Amino acid sequence: MDEHGKTLASFLDEAGTVTVLTGAGVSTRSGIPGYRDENGDWKHAKPVQYADFVGSAAWRRRYWARSFVGWQRFSAAAPNNAHTALVALEERGHVDTLVTQNVDGLHSAAGSKKTIDLHGRLDAVRCLECETSVARRDWQGRLAETNPEWHGKVTSIKPDGDAELDPRDYDGFEVPACERCGGIMKPDVVFFGESVPGERVADAKDSVARSGGLLVVGSSLMVFSGLRFVRLAVELRKPVAIVNQGRTRGDDLATLKLGGDCGDVLEHALQSLPDAEDAAGL
Repeated sequence: MDEHGKTLASFLDEAGTVTVLTGAGVSTRSGIPGYRDENGDWKHAKPVQYADFVGSAAWRRRYWARSFVGWQRFSAAAPNNAHTALVALEERGHVDTLVTQNVDGLHSAAGSKKTIDLHGRLDAVRCLECETSVARRDWQGRLAETNPEWHGKVTSIKPDGDAELDPRDYDGFEVPACERCGGIMKPDVVFFGESVPGERVADAKDSVARSGGLLVVGSSLMVFSGLRFVRLAVELRKPVAIVNQGRTRGDDLATLKLGGDCGDVLEHALQSLPDAEDAAGL
């Protein structure tokens, strides 16, 4: 990892400032499972689709029952060394903006200031009718009040606050409606099959355009929402570095590809940067 860190440090020093794009691999050490294996293939069943959630009360019961259980573990996750290393890079002036595909809020919890939550945050719930937004902890309380006798049998923990339950447990779970208008309540995240809000994409593209390069950390880039920024950087003739365990969809476009644990590579890069001694107060 030392050599990878030195190589990444040289990339960062030459680029000046970078836009950082992060994916699920950043949070796995925090106990949040990723979606894909090292070959970029699905490790779990695909997540719920937007059309299914909106169009089916049964799908909403399934989603919220699993999420009700999974949230208890998901919400207890804490930032790891990858998150804190990215904070340190920002504090030293190496990061223009951090764009994350994750919905766990751990970058903000770690102290990153200039962030774009591309796919939203799981700690908020929004009504699809009147746009009323409530904190997830309050929504969790409503789910508990609505289902005081319900108990789900967990068979496995899934990515992004999801949990596999015995299918027989779904039917007995009740999902409350919006208290204001009676509409459908949905986590304030972008589901598969749903579009990322245009202003978030525009802000991320602006960052890529003004940065000296793009650093991808912990993302397989298998979905277009992240890959588009790699393509944009290449189009603008900006260098692209990827730090990820396993194959990514952007490998052929990258200036630099480094394998290994995200946090370890980032920490070694921090120690190898020319400004490391100044940052340490030496």
